[in-house]
Amino acid sequence: MMMYFLPSHAQTDSVPMVILPGEKTPQPSIGLDEVVVYQPVQLKSYEEMKKYMLLRRRTLKVYPYAEVASKRFTTLKERLERIDNRRKKKRYAKLIEKYLEGEFKEELKKLTRAEGQILVKLIHRETGITTHALVKTYRNGFRAATYQFTAKLFDIDLKTEFDPTKVEEDLWIEDILLRSGLTSAYFEEISSEE
Repeated sequence: MMMYFLPSHAQTDSVPMVILPGEKTPQPSIGLDEVVVYQPVQLKSYEEMKKYMLLRRRTLKVYPYAEVASKRFTTLKERLERIDNRRKKKRYAKLIEKYLEGEFKEELKKLTRAEGQILVKLIHRETGITTHALVKTYRNGFRAATYQFTAKLFDIDLKTEFDPTKVEEDLWIEDILLRSGLTSAYFEEISSEE
């Protein structure tokens, strides 16, 4: 990589000019990408480090599902707003549910209980609504109660909220996602409030 520095001969303070590779116009500076530096995670013991690393692996495994859920939720919401008839809205929501179930059922069956609970938290992080409330709003209360009962059999609570200010595991999850470059509407909302 070859750069050329050209001296400036103006009567004011001289600023060296740079010609970057592939460029023809001299520039007074080189644009760099922003770099974010995080403080190291404060882990008290080897056991905590193992928990953090395991949580990191699980979080990064299920995050793509939460991201897809968020995108599909946004699309669903936009499309339902355009439908006037309540019956057609229910029918459309049912159709989308069957489509998503067919698309992800086999992959989600392979998740562990811990990964399932992390996914529930991440869906809340991405959408701002608990999984239980999503099902109750867009399908019906009976379906939401059925899903909640089934999830409870596997020690998963669909009503769990993502709250890194109160729950240490959620703080670690947020840290993992930020360090991986995966921000969300939740993080942007918190940042704008400050």
